[in-house]
Amino acid sequence: MTSSSATYLGIDLGTTALKCIIADHKQRVAGLAEVALAISRPRPGWAEQNPQDWWLALEKACKVLRARQPSAWGRIAAIGLSGQMHGAVILDGAGQVLRPAILWNDGRAGAEADVFNGRFSDVGLIAGVPAVAGFTAPKLLWLQAHEPRIFKQLAMVLAPKDYLRFRMSGEFITDPCDASGMSLLDVGRRTWSSALVEVAGIRLENLPRIDEGPRASAHLHKSAADFLGLPAVLPIAAGAGDAAASAIGIGAINDGDGFISLGTSAQYFVTTKRFRPRPNQMIQALSHGLPGLWYQVAALLNGASPLGWLNGILPDGNIQKLLQRTERRYAGPGRLLFLPYLSGERTPHNDPAARAAFHGLHAGTTQEDLALAVLEGVALSLLDCQDVLEQSGTRVAELLVAGGGTRSTFWMQMLASALNRRIIIPKGADVGAAFGAARLARLSVTGEAIAAVCSKPKALLHLEPEQKLSKAYGDRLGDFRALYGALKGIQNV
Repeated sequence: MTSSSATYLGIDLGTTALKCIIADHKQRVAGLAEVALAISRPRPGWAEQNPQDWWLALEKACKVLRARQPSAWGRIAAIGLSGQMHGAVILDGAGQVLRPAILWNDGRAGAEADVFNGRFSDVGLIAGVPAVAGFTAPKLLWLQAHEPRIFKQLAMVLAPKDYLRFRMSGEFITDPCDASGMSLLDVGRRTWSSALVEVAGIRLENLPRIDEGPRASAHLHKSAADFLGLPAVLPIAAGAGDAAASAIGIGAINDGDGFISLGTSAQYFVTTKRFRPRPNQMIQALSHGLPGLWYQVAALLNGASPLGWLNGILPDGNIQKLLQRTERRYAGPGRLLFLPYLSGERTPHNDPAARAAFHGLHAGTTQEDLALAVLEGVALSLLDCQDVLEQSGTRVAELLVAGGGTRSTFWMQMLASALNRRIIIPKGADVGAAFGAARLARLSVTGEAIAAVCSKPKALLHLEPEQKLSKAYGDRLGDFRALYGALKGIQNV
């Protein structure tokens, strides 16, 4: 049983930041630290990070939490992990990193994804979705073709969060959710597919052991404990990829529970009690971070990141003031259209070469017009995905929303209207994946029932759609789709 004094450390290795939280026995966030991470883009369409930067960011976050919350820090009973999915960390036989990690939003392996799918016609029915450029298996084929010297030294392939576990424990372990994102898993059986592994050109021994998310999969070894300022031998839960960890953090653990994660990327996520692949619609069907559950997800490579991009190129760079000005002027859908595909797009296009664009610029266009177009572009992109989900037979009446995008109530109200769904903003929505990781840490040591721990947090806001705006955005979706179709032929110019 849980101790009334125990606390739990949740670590979320995101794309732009590593976030750590301490959750107490009442599931309150007792401490939070966030360390920014940079993305390297050595060529157009590439996205890489140095795994050593993740480790140093974790040390820094732990140091901050230890200083701010010494009492809560001293009572940590277990560690949970979450992180960006689909990344490829390549290690040699000595556990040394051979090259920068290739991230989920890297588009270099598009041709290799086609080759992978062509070699195994039923990949979508086994792996939950056809392979795309950002998944791990095509990246392995790319390494084979373009960096053969490194490929020959490959001894282990890890997801980003699992590299942190290796540094903490010396163990090679993953969970079914992160394993699902590699195009190497038999998702229905939650075990590696020897056939898919062979197509990727590696062996089963090059992949980590799979443990279910709430299981105490490893323990913190002494050198890592000293480095991080934690007690040695702390249990480390198997954890979950960020999408499933966010679902666990906001209680989306029952069949039909839906939520949107709106961070750097975005996911429209629906929990299912069965494995329901829909490969023809580019809907991913993957393993949840809890035993006996799966999920369907429309995966968008561009969530709140286009807004951050716009903020970075405008003169004052003050996103809050820009959003306030945009909200004051808002009177419904704007005149501009924005395709938010700064990093290509996955659902519904499976197009790593897709690019962003503004349409309708004129001499009187203002910063506020651009900001509104970006907010609406992401909302229309989510509406596009919602329509694809409905075509596959999945419909939800209301959606919880988690992630950094929830900080703008204006945007969330717009999203409710665009999707024509009730939007619920839960307490702690901006720390969803880290909180989910902390819940998995707790489950790994207490023996509590999953439903008792993974309940839905209290709602901070309920936002109802405005029907007039819902119709206007629904009408706008056709133009949004047409703009992508019109530009597709020239996107590589």
